[in-house]
Amino acid sequence: MGLTNENGIETALPQGFLEQLAPLLGDELPSFVASYAGTPCRGLRVRAGFPVPEDAAERVPWAERGYYVPLDSRDGGRVAHEAGAYYMQEPSAMAAAAALGAQPGERVLDLCAAPGGKSTQLAAQMGGRGVLVCNEPHPARAQILSRNVERLGVENAVVVSMLPERLCERWTGWFDRILVDAPCSGEGMFRRHPETRKEWNAEAPVRCADRQAGILHCAAQMLRAGGMLVYSTCTFNPLENEGVVRGFLATHPDFTLSPFGLPGVGDSGGMLRLWPHRVRGEGHFVARLVRENGSARSVCTERTALPDRAARAAAEAFCAAQGIELPRPLSAFGGQLISPPEETPPLDGVRVLRVGVHAGSLKGKTFLPDHALALACPGTRRFETDEAGALCYLRGETLPCGEEMKGFFSVCYGGMPLGWGKASDGQMKNHYPKGLRRTLQPEGEEA
Repeated sequence: MGLTNENGIETALPQGFLEQLAPLLGDELPSFVASYAGTPCRGLRVRAGFPVPEDAAERVPWAERGYYVPLDSRDGGRVAHEAGAYYMQEPSAMAAAAALGAQPGERVLDLCAAPGGKSTQLAAQMGGRGVLVCNEPHPARAQILSRNVERLGVENAVVVSMLPERLCERWTGWFDRILVDAPCSGEGMFRRHPETRKEWNAEAPVRCADRQAGILHCAAQMLRAGGMLVYSTCTFNPLENEGVVRGFLATHPDFTLSPFGLPGVGDSGGMLRLWPHRVRGEGHFVARLVRENGSARSVCTERTALPDRAARAAAEAFCAAQGIELPRPLSAFGGQLISPPEETPPLDGVRVLRVGVHAGSLKGKTFLPDHALALACPGTRRFETDEAGALCYLRGETLPCGEEMKGFFSVCYGGMPLGWGKASDGQMKNHYPKGLRRTLQPEGEEA
């Protein structure tokens, strides 16, 4: 079926794609097709205590601190974004974490977590309490996930990179809530990325559904009795959505659908769809299930090692001088001093990228603070700079400072921490990680 978008470009949705949706949409099918001639939706979630961008005027009704932004918004390239003030996220994708409703103090798993939008949303719900395990099997995507968890100052996350089949062997019955935002055929990207329409074929949903079923089976093994599981996709076909859920329920009789509703979307008997012609979003499917019986909550937890006495003393002295209050006492992990979550699952044999807040390490007798410490626990010794200075800092440049300033400072822009600098002889030497350095345009200037 052809259509013309707002720029007058002729596009087409795959005929097989429309045929599989026709029974679901009925007489709404023309409205659904017409929505693809409209403007794609963009959004962001603002971190608590941080400023809302000027172009984020309208709230996303189903997501706390979620906002719509214009399609041409440059918020993703602003200094505030680098400071972790917000996360760019498609509005309907915020529905899955909203449905899971993670609570402070719980054990929560985001099983297919990269690039981190839903993980950081769950972290906001948890308020730094409990433990959030974020997993991404693909190593490169896991690095992006870890970076976003760090950028938003998440203090209670464990980031790992493992296949679900390996994790369920170790973490049976460990979690209170699990999110499975499953890899899918991506039909929800058809409006934002029209080129993906040409890549669609009828076999893709079949392959994806088989994979999704396997991931859900692994997730079920890691959920405690009475726990909650949310399954979501950014695709529309019933095979990957209702079909996967019903197949799962048929083979897991201890799970049942859990009715829920979302503001601006409506109520459901346990499965809810966000259609792009009904809500302002690119589309999502969300199912919520609870486990009635099964294994009890596992009591097995990781015991993090006590740090070397000299390293701990140096780190504690640094934090005291900086006015930093760590979320939890220091531990040692992977050659780093960390402030770990309250508890973590067993990590033996698991590829771990991050555990809690990485505080730093001892080099000789000198404590070197980690970048994550500046973002999660900036302390009171702050060096405030203007936009020009912030842009220089993010490029890795040295900044001028007062001759009287000595030692480490949290470099801030508008009160938002960007990273560490070390003052000496009137210069604020740059400690922004080399791998993160980038060039941004000043506010109001086109890229």
